[in-house]
Amino acid sequence: MQRLDKRILELHPDFSRSRIEGLVKTGHVTVNGAIAAKAGMKVSESDDIEVEIPPPVPAIPEPEDIPLDVVFEDDDMVVVNKAPGMVVHPAPGHFSGTLVNALLHHCPALAGIGGVARPGIVHRLDQDTSGLIVVAKSQKAMEGLTKAFASHANIEKTYLAVVHGRPRLDSGRIENLIGRHPVDRKRMAIVEKNGKVAITNWQVAPARASGPAGRQNPFSVVICRIETGRTHQIRVHMASLGCPVVGDRTYGKSALDRRLDPPPARQMLHAWKLRLWHPTKGVQLSFEAPIPADMQPYCNEAALLVRP
Repeated sequence: MQRLDKRILELHPDFSRSRIEGLVKTGHVTVNGAIAAKAGMKVSESDDIEVEIPPPVPAIPEPEDIPLDVVFEDDDMVVVNKAPGMVVHPAPGHFSGTLVNALLHHCPALAGIGGVARPGIVHRLDQDTSGLIVVAKSQKAMEGLTKAFASHANIEKTYLAVVHGRPRLDSGRIENLIGRHPVDRKRMAIVEKNGKVAITNWQVAPARASGPAGRQNPFSVVICRIETGRTHQIRVHMASLGCPVVGDRTYGKSALDRRLDPPPARQMLHAWKLRLWHPTKGVQLSFEAPIPADMQPYCNEAALLVRP
């Protein structure tokens, strides 16, 4: 028996230990067909080890003329209502068509702010999550926004989630640790150690949502105010309540999703409201992104009356 990372090093002697660890963490290594749990796991000579090498990401993203829904913009920052399906920055499998590509065309001076690969990016949204995202346009704003989002000080982020069922209580607070799933490294999970603190304050809207085409379905609109910004945080926390986000292919209930007509094309999660201090002017700003068209059949006006 030997460690997996040592076995991979024998197969790929040009790899560094850090690259091997990164490939394992991102789910690019399988052992006997299963995604490797960790680089230090024990393997035998008879185990089938496969390493998928992701294609390289272009070092410098190219500007692309892609329409943007700009909510606010000045010399220091821009706030965009991101469309569902748009990736925030180039990554393996998504070298073009990203928010960064669109922003570089919209404001060419953004190039190089905070780095060439992800210029201006201080926080992210999942590809299939719609709504408000803030981008820095100056180095001073980049430093201020990065610090604010890292500490979550003086920032209020509120999301709308359409979930299956209804939580047992009308509101609550979830505080635990979120880290990589011990088996499936592409998923996140609530863990007891080696995770980061994740806090979600949630409140069920006073009326349930209605399904498409007027069908009454056991859905709820949940308003989530997050104090942290962990990967997949709301999706993991809603699933932990037994009420996963509708359309969530990773943590959801696909059997229930398939009963919908039409089935949801993405997870019904929207970055709805954002309040923060301007990074250079010292004034508080508040923004709200309209509920996107594909979520409107599930939501009703009652959801807009709640102010967490």
